[in-house]
Amino acid sequence: AYDSEEGRAWAGAISALLCGHAYEVSGEIAAELGPYAGFALNREPQIRVQRKHRAKVEEINHRLVPQPLLQAATRVWDESIKHGEQHGVRNSQVTVIAPTGTISFLLDCDTTGVEPDIALIKYKRLVGGGMLKIVNQTVPKALQKLGYEPAESEAILKHLNEKETIEGAPGLKPEHLNVFDCAFRPMNGTRSIHYMGHVRMMGAVQPFISGAISKTVNLPQEATVEDIVNAYTEAWR
Repeated sequence: AYDSEEGRAWAGAISALLCGHAYEVSGEIAAELGPYAGFALNREPQIRVQRKHRAKVEEINHRLVPQPLLQAATRVWDESIKHGEQHGVRNSQVTVIAPTGTISFLLDCDTTGVEPDIALIKYKRLVGGGMLKIVNQTVPKALQKLGYEPAESEAILKHLNEKETIEGAPGLKPEHLNVFDCAFRPMNGTRSIHYMGHVRMMGAVQPFISGAISKTVNLPQEATVEDIVNAYTEAWR
């Protein structure tokens, strides 16, 4: 589930691996072409930032992610720091999370960047007219992973397609509902990811992002001023 300790551990580990490898390669390029122009002046704070990233790897819950993934993340950060100390880095910053938008769907993704899925069934208005119905392709995979038999999955997917919500699907266990929660509340459903789930996910990946995260924190229409204040405050924390 997006808003779960396991989901955040996976996101943190993957982000750590990507960012650490980017700095590792940046150090390898610096060994050949030299570091960025201001590296000599900024050597100490640059390496200190990389060490801060590396320290955050130790805070990822090792019980919730595969050990090879965590070991790979640890290795690339150790290598990136070694390269940085020996040769510098070619790039001061290496990662941001941009608003990827529709292009992610062209790449056969169900989500955009660090965002959870908007809805299990989405409609995209086409520039030339008409609507495109997009059904989340990971739902069948998730049902299989959760142990549902093919006939059970078929019944659940039929319900989803007809009702446009997975809530109330025959045979779906209540404890699995949160796996399918999305950013938007479905038209015929009541569930969605709590706004703090969005904030917590950003908190899980930000330690491995050089720059900023472009992301929407979705709040329900009935959200109060206090909810919005709380979202900003917790994001700052």
